[in-house]
Amino acid sequence: MRRLLIPLDAYTFPFVLKACTHFNDLLLGKTLHSQVIKFGFGGDMFVCNTLIHFYSNVGCLVDAKLLFEESVEKDVVSYNALINGFVKGGDVSGARKVFDEMLVRDNVSWGTLLTGYAQTNQCNEAIGMFKCMIDLGVKPDNVALVSVLSACAQCGALEEGKRIHNYIQRNGVQCTVFLLTALVDMYAKCGCLSVAREIFYSSSNKNLFTWNAMLVGLSMHGLGELTLEYFSKMLDKGVQPDGVSFLGVLVGCTHVGLVDKARQFFNEMEAVYGVQRELKHYGCMADLLGRAGLIKEAMEMIEGMPMKADVFVWGGLLGGCRIHGNVEVAEIAAQRLMELDPEDGGVYTVMANIYATERRWEDVAKMRKLMNGRKISMNTACSSIQINAMLVQCLLDYYCQEIANNNGNMGPEKFERTFASNDFTLEEVAAIHDKNHWALGYS
Repeated sequence: MRRLLIPLDAYTFPFVLKACTHFNDLLLGKTLHSQVIKFGFGGDMFVCNTLIHFYSNVGCLVDAKLLFEESVEKDVVSYNALINGFVKGGDVSGARKVFDEMLVRDNVSWGTLLTGYAQTNQCNEAIGMFKCMIDLGVKPDNVALVSVLSACAQCGALEEGKRIHNYIQRNGVQCTVFLLTALVDMYAKCGCLSVAREIFYSSSNKNLFTWNAMLVGLSMHGLGELTLEYFSKMLDKGVQPDGVSFLGVLVGCTHVGLVDKARQFFNEMEAVYGVQRELKHYGCMADLLGRAGLIKEAMEMIEGMPMKADVFVWGGLLGGCRIHGNVEVAEIAAQRLMELDPEDGGVYTVMANIYATERRWEDVAKMRKLMNGRKISMNTACSSIQINAMLVQCLLDYYCQEIANNNGNMGPEKFERTFASNDFTLEEVAAIHDKNHWALGYS
């Protein structure tokens, strides 16, 4: 157009800028921005919105925000573009600030922020935002529905997930492959495997992600044989597996001790299926071999890894050493873990327990002293249960300490007072007591 001297207008630049966004070409985009100013289209709202969208997507959030603030005229698209930029950059609080400044919002505004909450594991915020959408009469699009179902899957909010499923059915929402996958994922991770399988088979429109959701859901609940059965069906359907597929298979094998099968799939990943092994696959194999007592084989695998082992790989090996009492290799694994994550108190505790099992009391005392000297604190154990549609988290170490303070004698009445002092109703206390008596040391 420039060579042919064809006049440019406000519709020319948005199309080219969208192409720059697609190819992530920052240099060309900035060049076009200068041309926008040169030809006098800097004040055009349509062009400005496209520029904000471009800078947001290529990671130049500062430029996007500056352009947004300098824009004389803004509409809902301007705000949505900036919210999207904050979400992509992982700054959900920044996105929420822009969202709160909006006088007019559409379902994209709500859906984008909801996605941000789900992607950063702020599950309660995501679910709360969805409820607010419905209360205000905003019709959620598929992006919002997929995101809130993902949040429910992450935090185990089954009842909320069921309500969202009912909303989809009542309102005749078209169940795309992404929405189908989100429903399968939510029900599978929440333990409703029969419902997950029913939804899975209800549609012929399944892709790799749908199969993966089923594989991961089955494997995380210890159904190793069934996981392998679904993996075989996936291959029969001509669906090419990826790293997540094999992770589900390896986890399934770990739960039921299928060492030979796991070896087979692990070896075939690259050789047969062309899937690159990642740290998470090595971590799973280290855990599997360690549990099976094949400590030497696990060490040989770690030493032959093409990348440096991470905390999950060494942690899997350490767990196997704890089960089978291999102190020598446990000390190597623990040393590597302390180098990778010096603040992890779990390593010190596991080693102290291993030494205690072998009656090496001096080493137990040494490990405790080392932990105290480095001021290492234990991670708080947390249990989540749902009471009257509300997700309640119980911090186990606090209540275990209460038991210790009462010389191990903390009956139901004392238990109830402890919970009641932390804003729980007696009905909630009763439910928590029934759920958690095994963890707190009395029945």
